[in-house]
Amino acid sequence: MSAQPAQTRPAQANGTQAGPGHGEAYAFDARGADAGYVASSRSAFLSTLTPDQNQWRAALAVVLLSLVLFAAMVPFARVPLPPLPGFLPIYQSALVVVDLITMTLLLGQYAILKSRALLVLACAYLFGALMAVAHALSFPGLFAPAGLLGGGQTTAWLYFLWHAGFPLFVVGYALLKGREPPGTASRDTFKAHVASGIGLTLAIAALAVGVAHSIPRALPLMVGNADAQAKVVVAAATWLIGMGTLALLWRRRPHSVIDLWLMVVLCVWAADTALAAVFNNARYDVGWYAGRVYGLLASTFVLAVLLLENSMLYARLVEANEAQRRRAAELQRLSTDLEAANRDLDAFAGGLAHDLQQPITTIGAFAQVMQRQGGLPASAGQDSHLQRIINAAGAAHRMIRSLLEFARLGQKQIEPAPVDLNLLVREARNNLAADADAGTTPVRWTVGPLPVVHGDPSLLLLAVVNVLSNAVKYSRACEQPHVHVDGLWDAAGDYRLRISDNGIGFETAQAASLFRPFQRLHTTDTFEGTGMGLANVRRIMERHGGRVLADAAPGKGASFTLVFARARAGPG
Repeated sequence: MSAQPAQTRPAQANGTQAGPGHGEAYAFDARGADAGYVASSRSAFLSTLTPDQNQWRAALAVVLLSLVLFAAMVPFARVPLPPLPGFLPIYQSALVVVDLITMTLLLGQYAILKSRALLVLACAYLFGALMAVAHALSFPGLFAPAGLLGGGQTTAWLYFLWHAGFPLFVVGYALLKGREPPGTASRDTFKAHVASGIGLTLAIAALAVGVAHSIPRALPLMVGNADAQAKVVVAAATWLIGMGTLALLWRRRPHSVIDLWLMVVLCVWAADTALAAVFNNARYDVGWYAGRVYGLLASTFVLAVLLLENSMLYARLVEANEAQRRRAAELQRLSTDLEAANRDLDAFAGGLAHDLQQPITTIGAFAQVMQRQGGLPASAGQDSHLQRIINAAGAAHRMIRSLLEFARLGQKQIEPAPVDLNLLVREARNNLAADADAGTTPVRWTVGPLPVVHGDPSLLLLAVVNVLSNAVKYSRACEQPHVHVDGLWDAAGDYRLRISDNGIGFETAQAASLFRPFQRLHTTDTFEGTGMGLANVRRIMERHGGRVLADAAPGKGASFTLVFARARAGPG
């Protein structure tokens, strides 16, 4: 990328609008370098980028060009030229516009990076714009024969206070930069800080105007349109303030891109101030005009580069959005393909289970026939072998039915409706009544008041039956088996239906494996089942946009929570 030149303001001699300004360009490192005193990877701002070699070369070229123009104009600085009434208001207006645009861009960076240094620098440009307005209002013959704010002496002092005040703001920027990380202030805090900065800047500008209006009586700087002897001393003091600021900024390393161009501005400003306020003799001479023409051209060029850089950033933003759109389209395509693959897998699992069901049933049936038939030649243990075949065929048949059920759950269309969980749990308990009463001691139930949620009634019934079945199965051997059902609404608007038991429990680390198909923690000799119940529960809850959670401890029971995401329909 090309390096960014600085905005400059031509100096004003003899108390009129002055020399090189204090602007900067908006730079963007095409490599996305992340440096400067704010080490941020979020953005490409002048205050967060380290200048590359091309930018340093461009900055040096601008400084050398300024020195060449300065040397060329010095011999002719005192040559008088005719006054041009329209020159100064056009020039001042352009500077005010450039300063205000620069201030706005810096405030935009401050809004993102939350760096107080950037806020101070934005206030520096606001100060420059305010002083340019005050300077124009005081200029003799522009709006009134003696000016609106006190005449020629006030104009001269406004110029020097203006060009001494801006470097002092830059001093504040230099001292603050790097002393704080990017903040996370709220929008209200940001507005308060900006309002405070603008208010303080207005007060400083008003104070400067008041000082410029009162000092001339004690220390005049002009004799008509010509310079007084005291002006050289005041100009030298202003020049030294600028050079001191330049030295401070140079020492405040590492340098960002904005630091580089601020240093260029201070260098160009020093040369042009000397040309337009020291080496010339009066208003409207070659030095007076030359400083302003140079500064105006530099200011306009920087504004054009600033707009060009913003266009480049916008083009990159469009490219990034287009790339994001392509990625989103690709993700959507992959998601569609994945859904299709899942449907095909479910269909395959269902078809395979259906095809296996018949031969497994046939094997079991013929084994039973052989067991019932008498008189057949038989080796020792034949009945035992046949019984094992029958048992294995029955287990395979149950697993195939579970697999078919699992596949159907992935294909079944969700038909949401209001579901009263009180009625749902009651129906599930009725389905499990025989199992709950089969143990030595019947299961004791505790069911709290439950709400109405949205969901598919048949699928949710299956989920609750599976969880309650596990609770009954694993607590049935307890002396006093107990199943507790309750729930609550959480802050996100989700309802959590909790089903707890006082059964054998399990290790919490084993919870994830419980929801995988055909995963069991116990053998079928200990507890019956296929290992598909909780897998079905998980699939049902996920299809409803929810989830299922497990918590337990060995010997202390287990708790399963069905989370209904944003499922509120009304009180139970």
